[in-house]
Amino acid sequence: MVEGRARGGEDDMEPADIDVETVAFDGVRTRVTRVQTASSADAGRAFVLIAGIGVAATYFDLLAPTLAQNARVYALDLPGFAGQRAPRDEPSVAFFADQVEAVLDRFELDDPVLLGHSFGTQIVTEVLTRRPGIRQAVLIGPVVNDRERSVVLQAIRFGQSSLFEPFRLVMLAVSAYLLCGFAYFMRVLPHMMRYPLRERLADVSAQVLLIRGACDFSSPRYFHSELLAVARDAWRWEIHGAAHSVINGNAIGVAKLMDAFVAGDLPRRGQMSQEEARVPRPAYGGIALMWRAARYRVQEWFSARDGDEVGVEHAKESHAAVMWRAFTGGRS
Repeated sequence: MVEGRARGGEDDMEPADIDVETVAFDGVRTRVTRVQTASSADAGRAFVLIAGIGVAATYFDLLAPTLAQNARVYALDLPGFAGQRAPRDEPSVAFFADQVEAVLDRFELDDPVLLGHSFGTQIVTEVLTRRPGIRQAVLIGPVVNDRERSVVLQAIRFGQSSLFEPFRLVMLAVSAYLLCGFAYFMRVLPHMMRYPLRERLADVSAQVLLIRGACDFSSPRYFHSELLAVARDAWRWEIHGAAHSVINGNAIGVAKLMDAFVAGDLPRRGQMSQEEARVPRPAYGGIALMWRAARYRVQEWFSARDGDEVGVEHAKESHAAVMWRAFTGGRS
């Protein structure tokens, strides 16, 4: 068991305050969802969350408020994702790293903890090679496995992992891909497939925590062993029962691991049970309340599609309030 301060559904869980802002750099925009609580508003450290290809900050709808109990959280919708206008420039890993650096500069984040999931691990790694002053990062479900650099094989592995994902998460992914669009997804995909993550990670001086779900076929255990072998200072953890999108359905476990990692209390290697890691069942409101949460997600989707940033912010704030009530018993 990993002891940590980040917990879901506990009596001292504070409501999350959400603010949405866009950061413009070199002709394109990145949407930033800032999440904090009254206790974490003045916290010294911050988390910057970067999701995988085609998806965005919606993937962190459970993890971000949990991390925000102890830190300021910045979840990014990168250009071309979540309704953001696609760039004319080639959407390479270096291009996305430029956008992340622009966000860091905008909010004066000199030493945040960077978290990347899937394709986001490549972007985080690229930023780390440029900014040696960043001391810690978390790479969850890193891709692409060097032995399977094939779009067909990766599609198969993604399909295998999806069999172990919650239905809610599958629908969230489908809606995100629709918003991204097939054409832009296919522009980004070759860059993801070519990025030499293992070679680039060898140039990173930061402490790195590697996390994978035990049922993640896209990011196999032997690939993590290879990454661990080249990393200068790395930790390695696995969560039982979780698949590729461990950041969502197992957000509590991820938050515990990150909390202990940042505090310097995490063993170098370990495994976490599914029971300890999974998000608890809603404590309040049942189906009716969760239907409201789904409705706000739909509103966010349409607002993002139409470029309505006010609508996006309202939907995100409303969704966060509903989720907080659901998992804390409606306390205010």
